[in-house]
Amino acid sequence: MNYISGGVAAPIGFTAAGVYCGVKQKPVPDGNDSPIVSEAPKKDLALIVSECDCVAAAVYTKNQVKAAPIYISQKHLASGHARGIVANSGNANACAPEGLQNAQRMANAAAEATGLSPEDFAVASTGVIGVTLNIEAIEAGIPLAAGALSKNGSHDASNAILTTDTVEKEIAVSIELGGKTVTIGAIAKGSGMIHPNMGTMLCFTTTDCVIDGNLLQKTLSQIVTKTFNRITVDGDSSTNDTCFVLANGMAGNAPLQEGTPDYDTFYEAIYTVFEYEAKKIAGDGEGASRLITCTVENAQTEEKAEQMAKSVVGSSLVKAAMFGADANWGRVLCAIGYSGASFDPEGIDVKFLSTGGQLSVCQNGAGLPFDEDLAKKILTESEVTILVTMHEGEASATCWGCDLTYDYVKINGDYRN
Repeated sequence: MNYISGGVAAPIGFTAAGVYCGVKQKPVPDGNDSPIVSEAPKKDLALIVSECDCVAAAVYTKNQVKAAPIYISQKHLASGHARGIVANSGNANACAPEGLQNAQRMANAAAEATGLSPEDFAVASTGVIGVTLNIEAIEAGIPLAAGALSKNGSHDASNAILTTDTVEKEIAVSIELGGKTVTIGAIAKGSGMIHPNMGTMLCFTTTDCVIDGNLLQKTLSQIVTKTFNRITVDGDSSTNDTCFVLANGMAGNAPLQEGTPDYDTFYEAIYTVFEYEAKKIAGDGEGASRLITCTVENAQTEEKAEQMAKSVVGSSLVKAAMFGADANWGRVLCAIGYSGASFDPEGIDVKFLSTGGQLSVCQNGAGLPFDEDLAKKILTESEVTILVTMHEGEASATCWGCDLTYDYVKINGDYRN
């Protein structure tokens, strides 16, 4: 597997663009100048298009309250096919007046600007909930995005879907399948309102691989459970979480068959892409200063290991301790204890690890004497791992989160502003 540039535009036949259209600006009355602003601090409208038909797969939030774009995307992708994705930041179009109508208008505008059909487009939005979408700005911006579509447009598209994110989340890899080069690219966003059970926020993935739509959906659903569903920032599952994969088959490889070496290679590549994006999202949690990884090993089952690890990275007290670089391992055991998984409290070990070193702080459920200075050195690194060993079996699972800082409250205390 090779890491390459190009993001979602790296696979053959895909182009992307990101522009500013003023989603957060108030619509101007009819007859006035366009709401388009030539210069802006951040792009807010993304467009991704394939030059030919794609098989499409998707997973969505499990929140009972779903944003309007999800319903439109579910309808359009019911055929198992798509040609592109249109997405905006700045407004979630969730619980908003005329939400379904405005989400459909996004697809209609994308179709008109590209000469395709509305049903060819999946739709996504992210931002403030409960505010009417500035659809006039989006409709005016989509032709600009269509005109800007290029093989170099992934970076702009990535920027356009960010909200409180501080870093872009873009990746592309290439693999060899039966003598053909197959490419996978992705962009994602996510910083707050992120919790397992479809905590992706938004992730758009493209590939030129030849693969059956049903197998693509199965692959997506399986890998999401082990990557995006194992991250948490704040315990809140968004109304807008969406992950799309479009495969246009232009690489020309033999159709993938489950259980073959080529399929295993493809699976590993998708897994790598999603794990990368999941960690980028977790590490970029609102106000976060470090990525927190919890691995539970030697558990009876993978399900139990995941249950325990999720509880640790989701604990507000563990997250606060990580912010303070406090080796308060008792909070780790406490979080495992209320995870709902059954285990022997006297058969658990805990270590803290980072590039600053490693430190055993608990053995057989009891504390160990340790060097506080070394603990501080380990826990002040940008990425910290909490390793929990259960001594019950051979299963393991890894989940990701971030520390809890003062800035998280500042950001979310006036998010609508």
